[in-house]
Parts: sequence; structure tokens; C-alpha cells
Amino acid sequence: MRRQNLIILIACLQGASGVALAAAAAHAQTSRSLEIASSFLLIHAAVGLGLAGISAYEHSSRQWLTGLSLALQASVTLFAADLAARSLLGTRIFPYAAPIGGSAAIISWLGLSVWALKNLYSPTR
Repeated sequence: MRRQNLIILIACLQGASGVALAAAAAHAQTSRSLEIASSFLLIHAAVGLGLAGISAYEHSSRQWLTGLSLALQASVTLFAADLAARSLLGTRIFPYAAPIGGSAAIISWLGLSVWALKNLYSPTR
């Protein structure tokens, strides 16, 4: 249950950060990057809560689902943080942080789809 709580904690922090970035975007002259970062964080905060709920009831492959959930949250957070840093600080977290975060998010989503397919055709379901 600790891992589900970690997913929930990260999702809540993503949600709070998403709202804060939306507010910052409303007051910034060049806010497109902040809007994108805010949207990604808010959407994936909801996804994180949903995945935590699913993993609480998942028994056969909970570790895989939890790992993919954490990877998705980490990658989206990296992507959004780099966009926010560029907009608010005028600098990147590190070179290629946003593309690495975005690519890792895509890979995490694909991993989640493989998990879903595996469970869809699992004989124990």
C-alpha cells in the first residue's frame, strides 16, 4: 500500500503544481509553455490517482503497474518542470530534459498499454 500512497502523493503534488502554473500562465506575457506544463501536470495527476486505485486492487502484476505509474509520473514531471524552467527562469533544467521526459512518458504509456493487453488476455481474469 505504500507504493500506492507514493503515487497518490506525487499526483497531488502534480495537481498543485499544475494549478500554480496555470495561475502563473494567466499572468505571464509568454505563457504557452506554462499552459502546456500545467495541462500535462493536471491531466497526469488525475491519471496517477486512477492508476493508484487500480493498483490497489491489482494482485498479479501490481509491481509492474506501480513501476510504470511511477515512471509516467516522473517523466511528465521532468517534461513539465523543464518547460516551466524555460519560461520562468529562462534556462533549462539540463540539455534535452523536455524531450527525454516526453519520450519517457510516451514509453510509459506504451508500457501501460502492454500491461492492459496482458491482463485483458490473462487466463486468470
